Amino acid sequence: MPPSSQPNRRDFLSTTASAAAAVAVPMIVSSQALGAGEHVAPSEKITLGVIGMGPRCTYDMKSILRMNDVQCVAIADVQQSRRNAGKKLVDGHYGNDDCQLYGDFRELLARQDIDAVIIATGDRWHAAASILAAQAGKDVYSEKPCGITIKDCQNISETFAKTKRIFQAGTQRRSVPNFQEVVRLAQSGRLGELQELHATVYMPTLKNDWLPAEPTPSKDVCDWNLWLGPTPWRPYNKTYVSGGWRGQYDFDSGARLLDWGAHTMDLCQWANSADDTLPVEYEPNDQNILCRYENGVQMVVDFLEDPFGDRGPRWITRLGTCPVRFVGSESSVETGDEGEIVASAKTLQQELSQTKRVRGLDVSAHARNFIDCVKSRQQTICNPTVMRRSHIACHAAALSWILQRKLTIDPATETFVNDDEANRLRSRAQRQWA
Repeated sequence: MPPSSQPNRRDFLSTTASAAAAVAVPMIVSSQALGAGEHVAPSEKITLGVIGMGPRCTYDMKSILRMNDVQCVAIADVQQSRRNAGKKLVDGHYGNDDCQLYGDFRELLARQDIDAVIIATGDRWHAAASILAAQAGKDVYSEKPCGITIKDCQNISETFAKTKRIFQAGTQRRSVPNFQEVVRLAQSGRLGELQELHATVYMPTLKNDWLPAEPTPSKDVCDWNLWLGPTPWRPYNKTYVSGGWRGQYDFDSGARLLDWGAHTMDLCQWANSADDTLPVEYEPNDQNILCRYENGVQMVVDFLEDPFGDRGPRWITRLGTCPVRFVGSESSVETGDEGEIVASAKTLQQELSQTKRVRGLDVSAHARNFIDCVKSRQQTICNPTVMRRSHIACHAAALSWILQRKLTIDPATETFVNDDEANRLRSRAQRQWA
């Protein structure tokens, strides 16, 4: 049978546990029995592989390594320096020398003892690597943006539905308490009738220039062909592999709009109870993109000249990065990565001030949700359907900015209405790299 239909070790354990639960008397299950305790049997640990060991993955792994029911056993990266840095981090935590390294992630996916993978490559690889991992029987935590085109996002969603693997998009703010709270206020009617949703994004950019060609390093040092992967070929330049690929149309997604938009627009989707749909209209101007839902709610995608500094009078800077604002007929709320929530209605602000909040952004709960769902086989908080709709909304907004015109999309078919050029841009040609 094909790899995607083969049950793996985790499926067997989950099925066995479900069967036992069906005939057992009601009981209280301890956190240790669920695999979250201090002592976890090796057979009950989720074995994890890493694909792409850069700064973002290092950030993720520092919280994942603290989970006693997870064991990282392998790292794949096309760059030798990043492979070695990853091994140092992992082996240093466990106090051994067991973590295996691979230059080609397909060798990691071929291992039958790996239950799940975290994919934290550059954006260009997220979709293809996620799909190959699912077809190899692995559950996937993919950093965002999960796909650099609308078609990528559709393919991920359809693949994970077919293979029945678990998928978590790395849009971690759905697991952060202050963002969860403002969404609850919007959905519960505490703001009155919802009218506007405000999402912040970087000022969009679109670059198609090539950096000067430099001598290509040996494959062991950096596998340039595999680094490029499905994207068009261009000459090697060390700036690309050290992060300078960002903003390049071939490597990036949505004119950089998804860097923050994958988070902030996703939160707006959630606040509007729109996880099964997306805005139908997108109209760009110099400061923002105005998006309209079928229910009449407007989402304002606000461009920030300096997203990490002064944001002008439209935003409360002290609230931190990735701020969102939800506006209702009775009150508005605004929050960001620093954890504070500001409400325009005094009574609601007084109520919010009674709640103790954690300062700063702690995203460890998002990885915890993924691991718990790998065990339970339940859908994650940022499952493929959630990712698909919010990412496609981001891409539609980005395409309206790229084309500099109003676009209308049919949420049922995820196609643009009477716009052949926009529909052609829903996908990109992929290079035969293997």
